[in-house]
Amino acid sequence: MREKLSSMSSQNMAPTDCMKPSDLSAEKKGIKRKNWRNRIRFLWTNSSKSILRPMKNRSYRPGVDDVNQWEQSLDKLLAHKYGKAAFRIFLKSEFCEENIEFWTTCENYKTLTSQKDLVSKANTIYEEFIKSEAPKEINLDFNTKNAIEQSLNAPTATTFQAAQKKIYSLMENNSYPRFINSDLYKELCAVASGKSKLIKY
Repeated sequence: MREKLSSMSSQNMAPTDCMKPSDLSAEKKGIKRKNWRNRIRFLWTNSSKSILRPMKNRSYRPGVDDVNQWEQSLDKLLAHKYGKAAFRIFLKSEFCEENIEFWTTCENYKTLTSQKDLVSKANTIYEEFIKSEAPKEINLDFNTKNAIEQSLNAPTATTFQAAQKKIYSLMENNSYPRFINSDLYKELCAVASGKSKLIKY
């Protein structure tokens, strides 16, 4: 069983965390672009009704300074609610949104204090993201997966720390640079500066 899992893990480990654009047919690339444009349009136009609105009578959309800050680091991107939402849309277009979902779930997990809650949530995370053939399986090596599995009976706030760091590193070194160089990010910059008609104010 261990050898089988080790073999499967090594086969699943890839230098990048998402499907390469070259892996997609021209038709699928068009669908990808249309999908992120629709999602961004929906998110941007509905932001005035969402958690992104700091004041009751003033709608809030990210300005030029906000969007430019996202280019400085993945930390700054993830710290901004709209930036994280835009990054999730980008990852979804590349078929690897499970990475940001796992990272966000781990952030929430670390806030739990009750042992009962830790056990329940740790098992849910394992079933959803870690175990082989999980619905949103992330790309982890055998040793990291095994360490998590061994700790499930008595999980702590740091149970997923190593895995979260690995996924963060994958996003930082692969997805994040692609996001910054993507048409989606360029479009967001243009919209924020008023040079794009993607969104009507």
